[in-house]
Amino acid sequence: MASRVSLKAGKGKVVRKSAAADEEEGSVAAAGKFVKEWSTWAMKKAKVVTHYGFIPLVIIIGMNSDPKPSLSQLLSPV
Repeated sequence: MASRVSLKAGKGKVVRKSAAADEEEGSVAAAGKFVKEWSTWAMKKAKVVTHYGFIPLVIIIGMNSDPKPSLSQLLSPV
């Protein structure tokens, strides 16, 4: 004998939606999911680019500064 699961309605009013409203909400939810996935993908790529591009960017900016240092002067801690 299998136990039966009953779903009880929560307290408050029950609101019925039309089929058009359900379809519209579905497209909005799909668009929101797409934006969330795209932004997550973009942030991961931006993190990698920032991680590997920061030090070369600093070196390039240092090489193009006014008193033209050599690469060894830029990389030495003194």
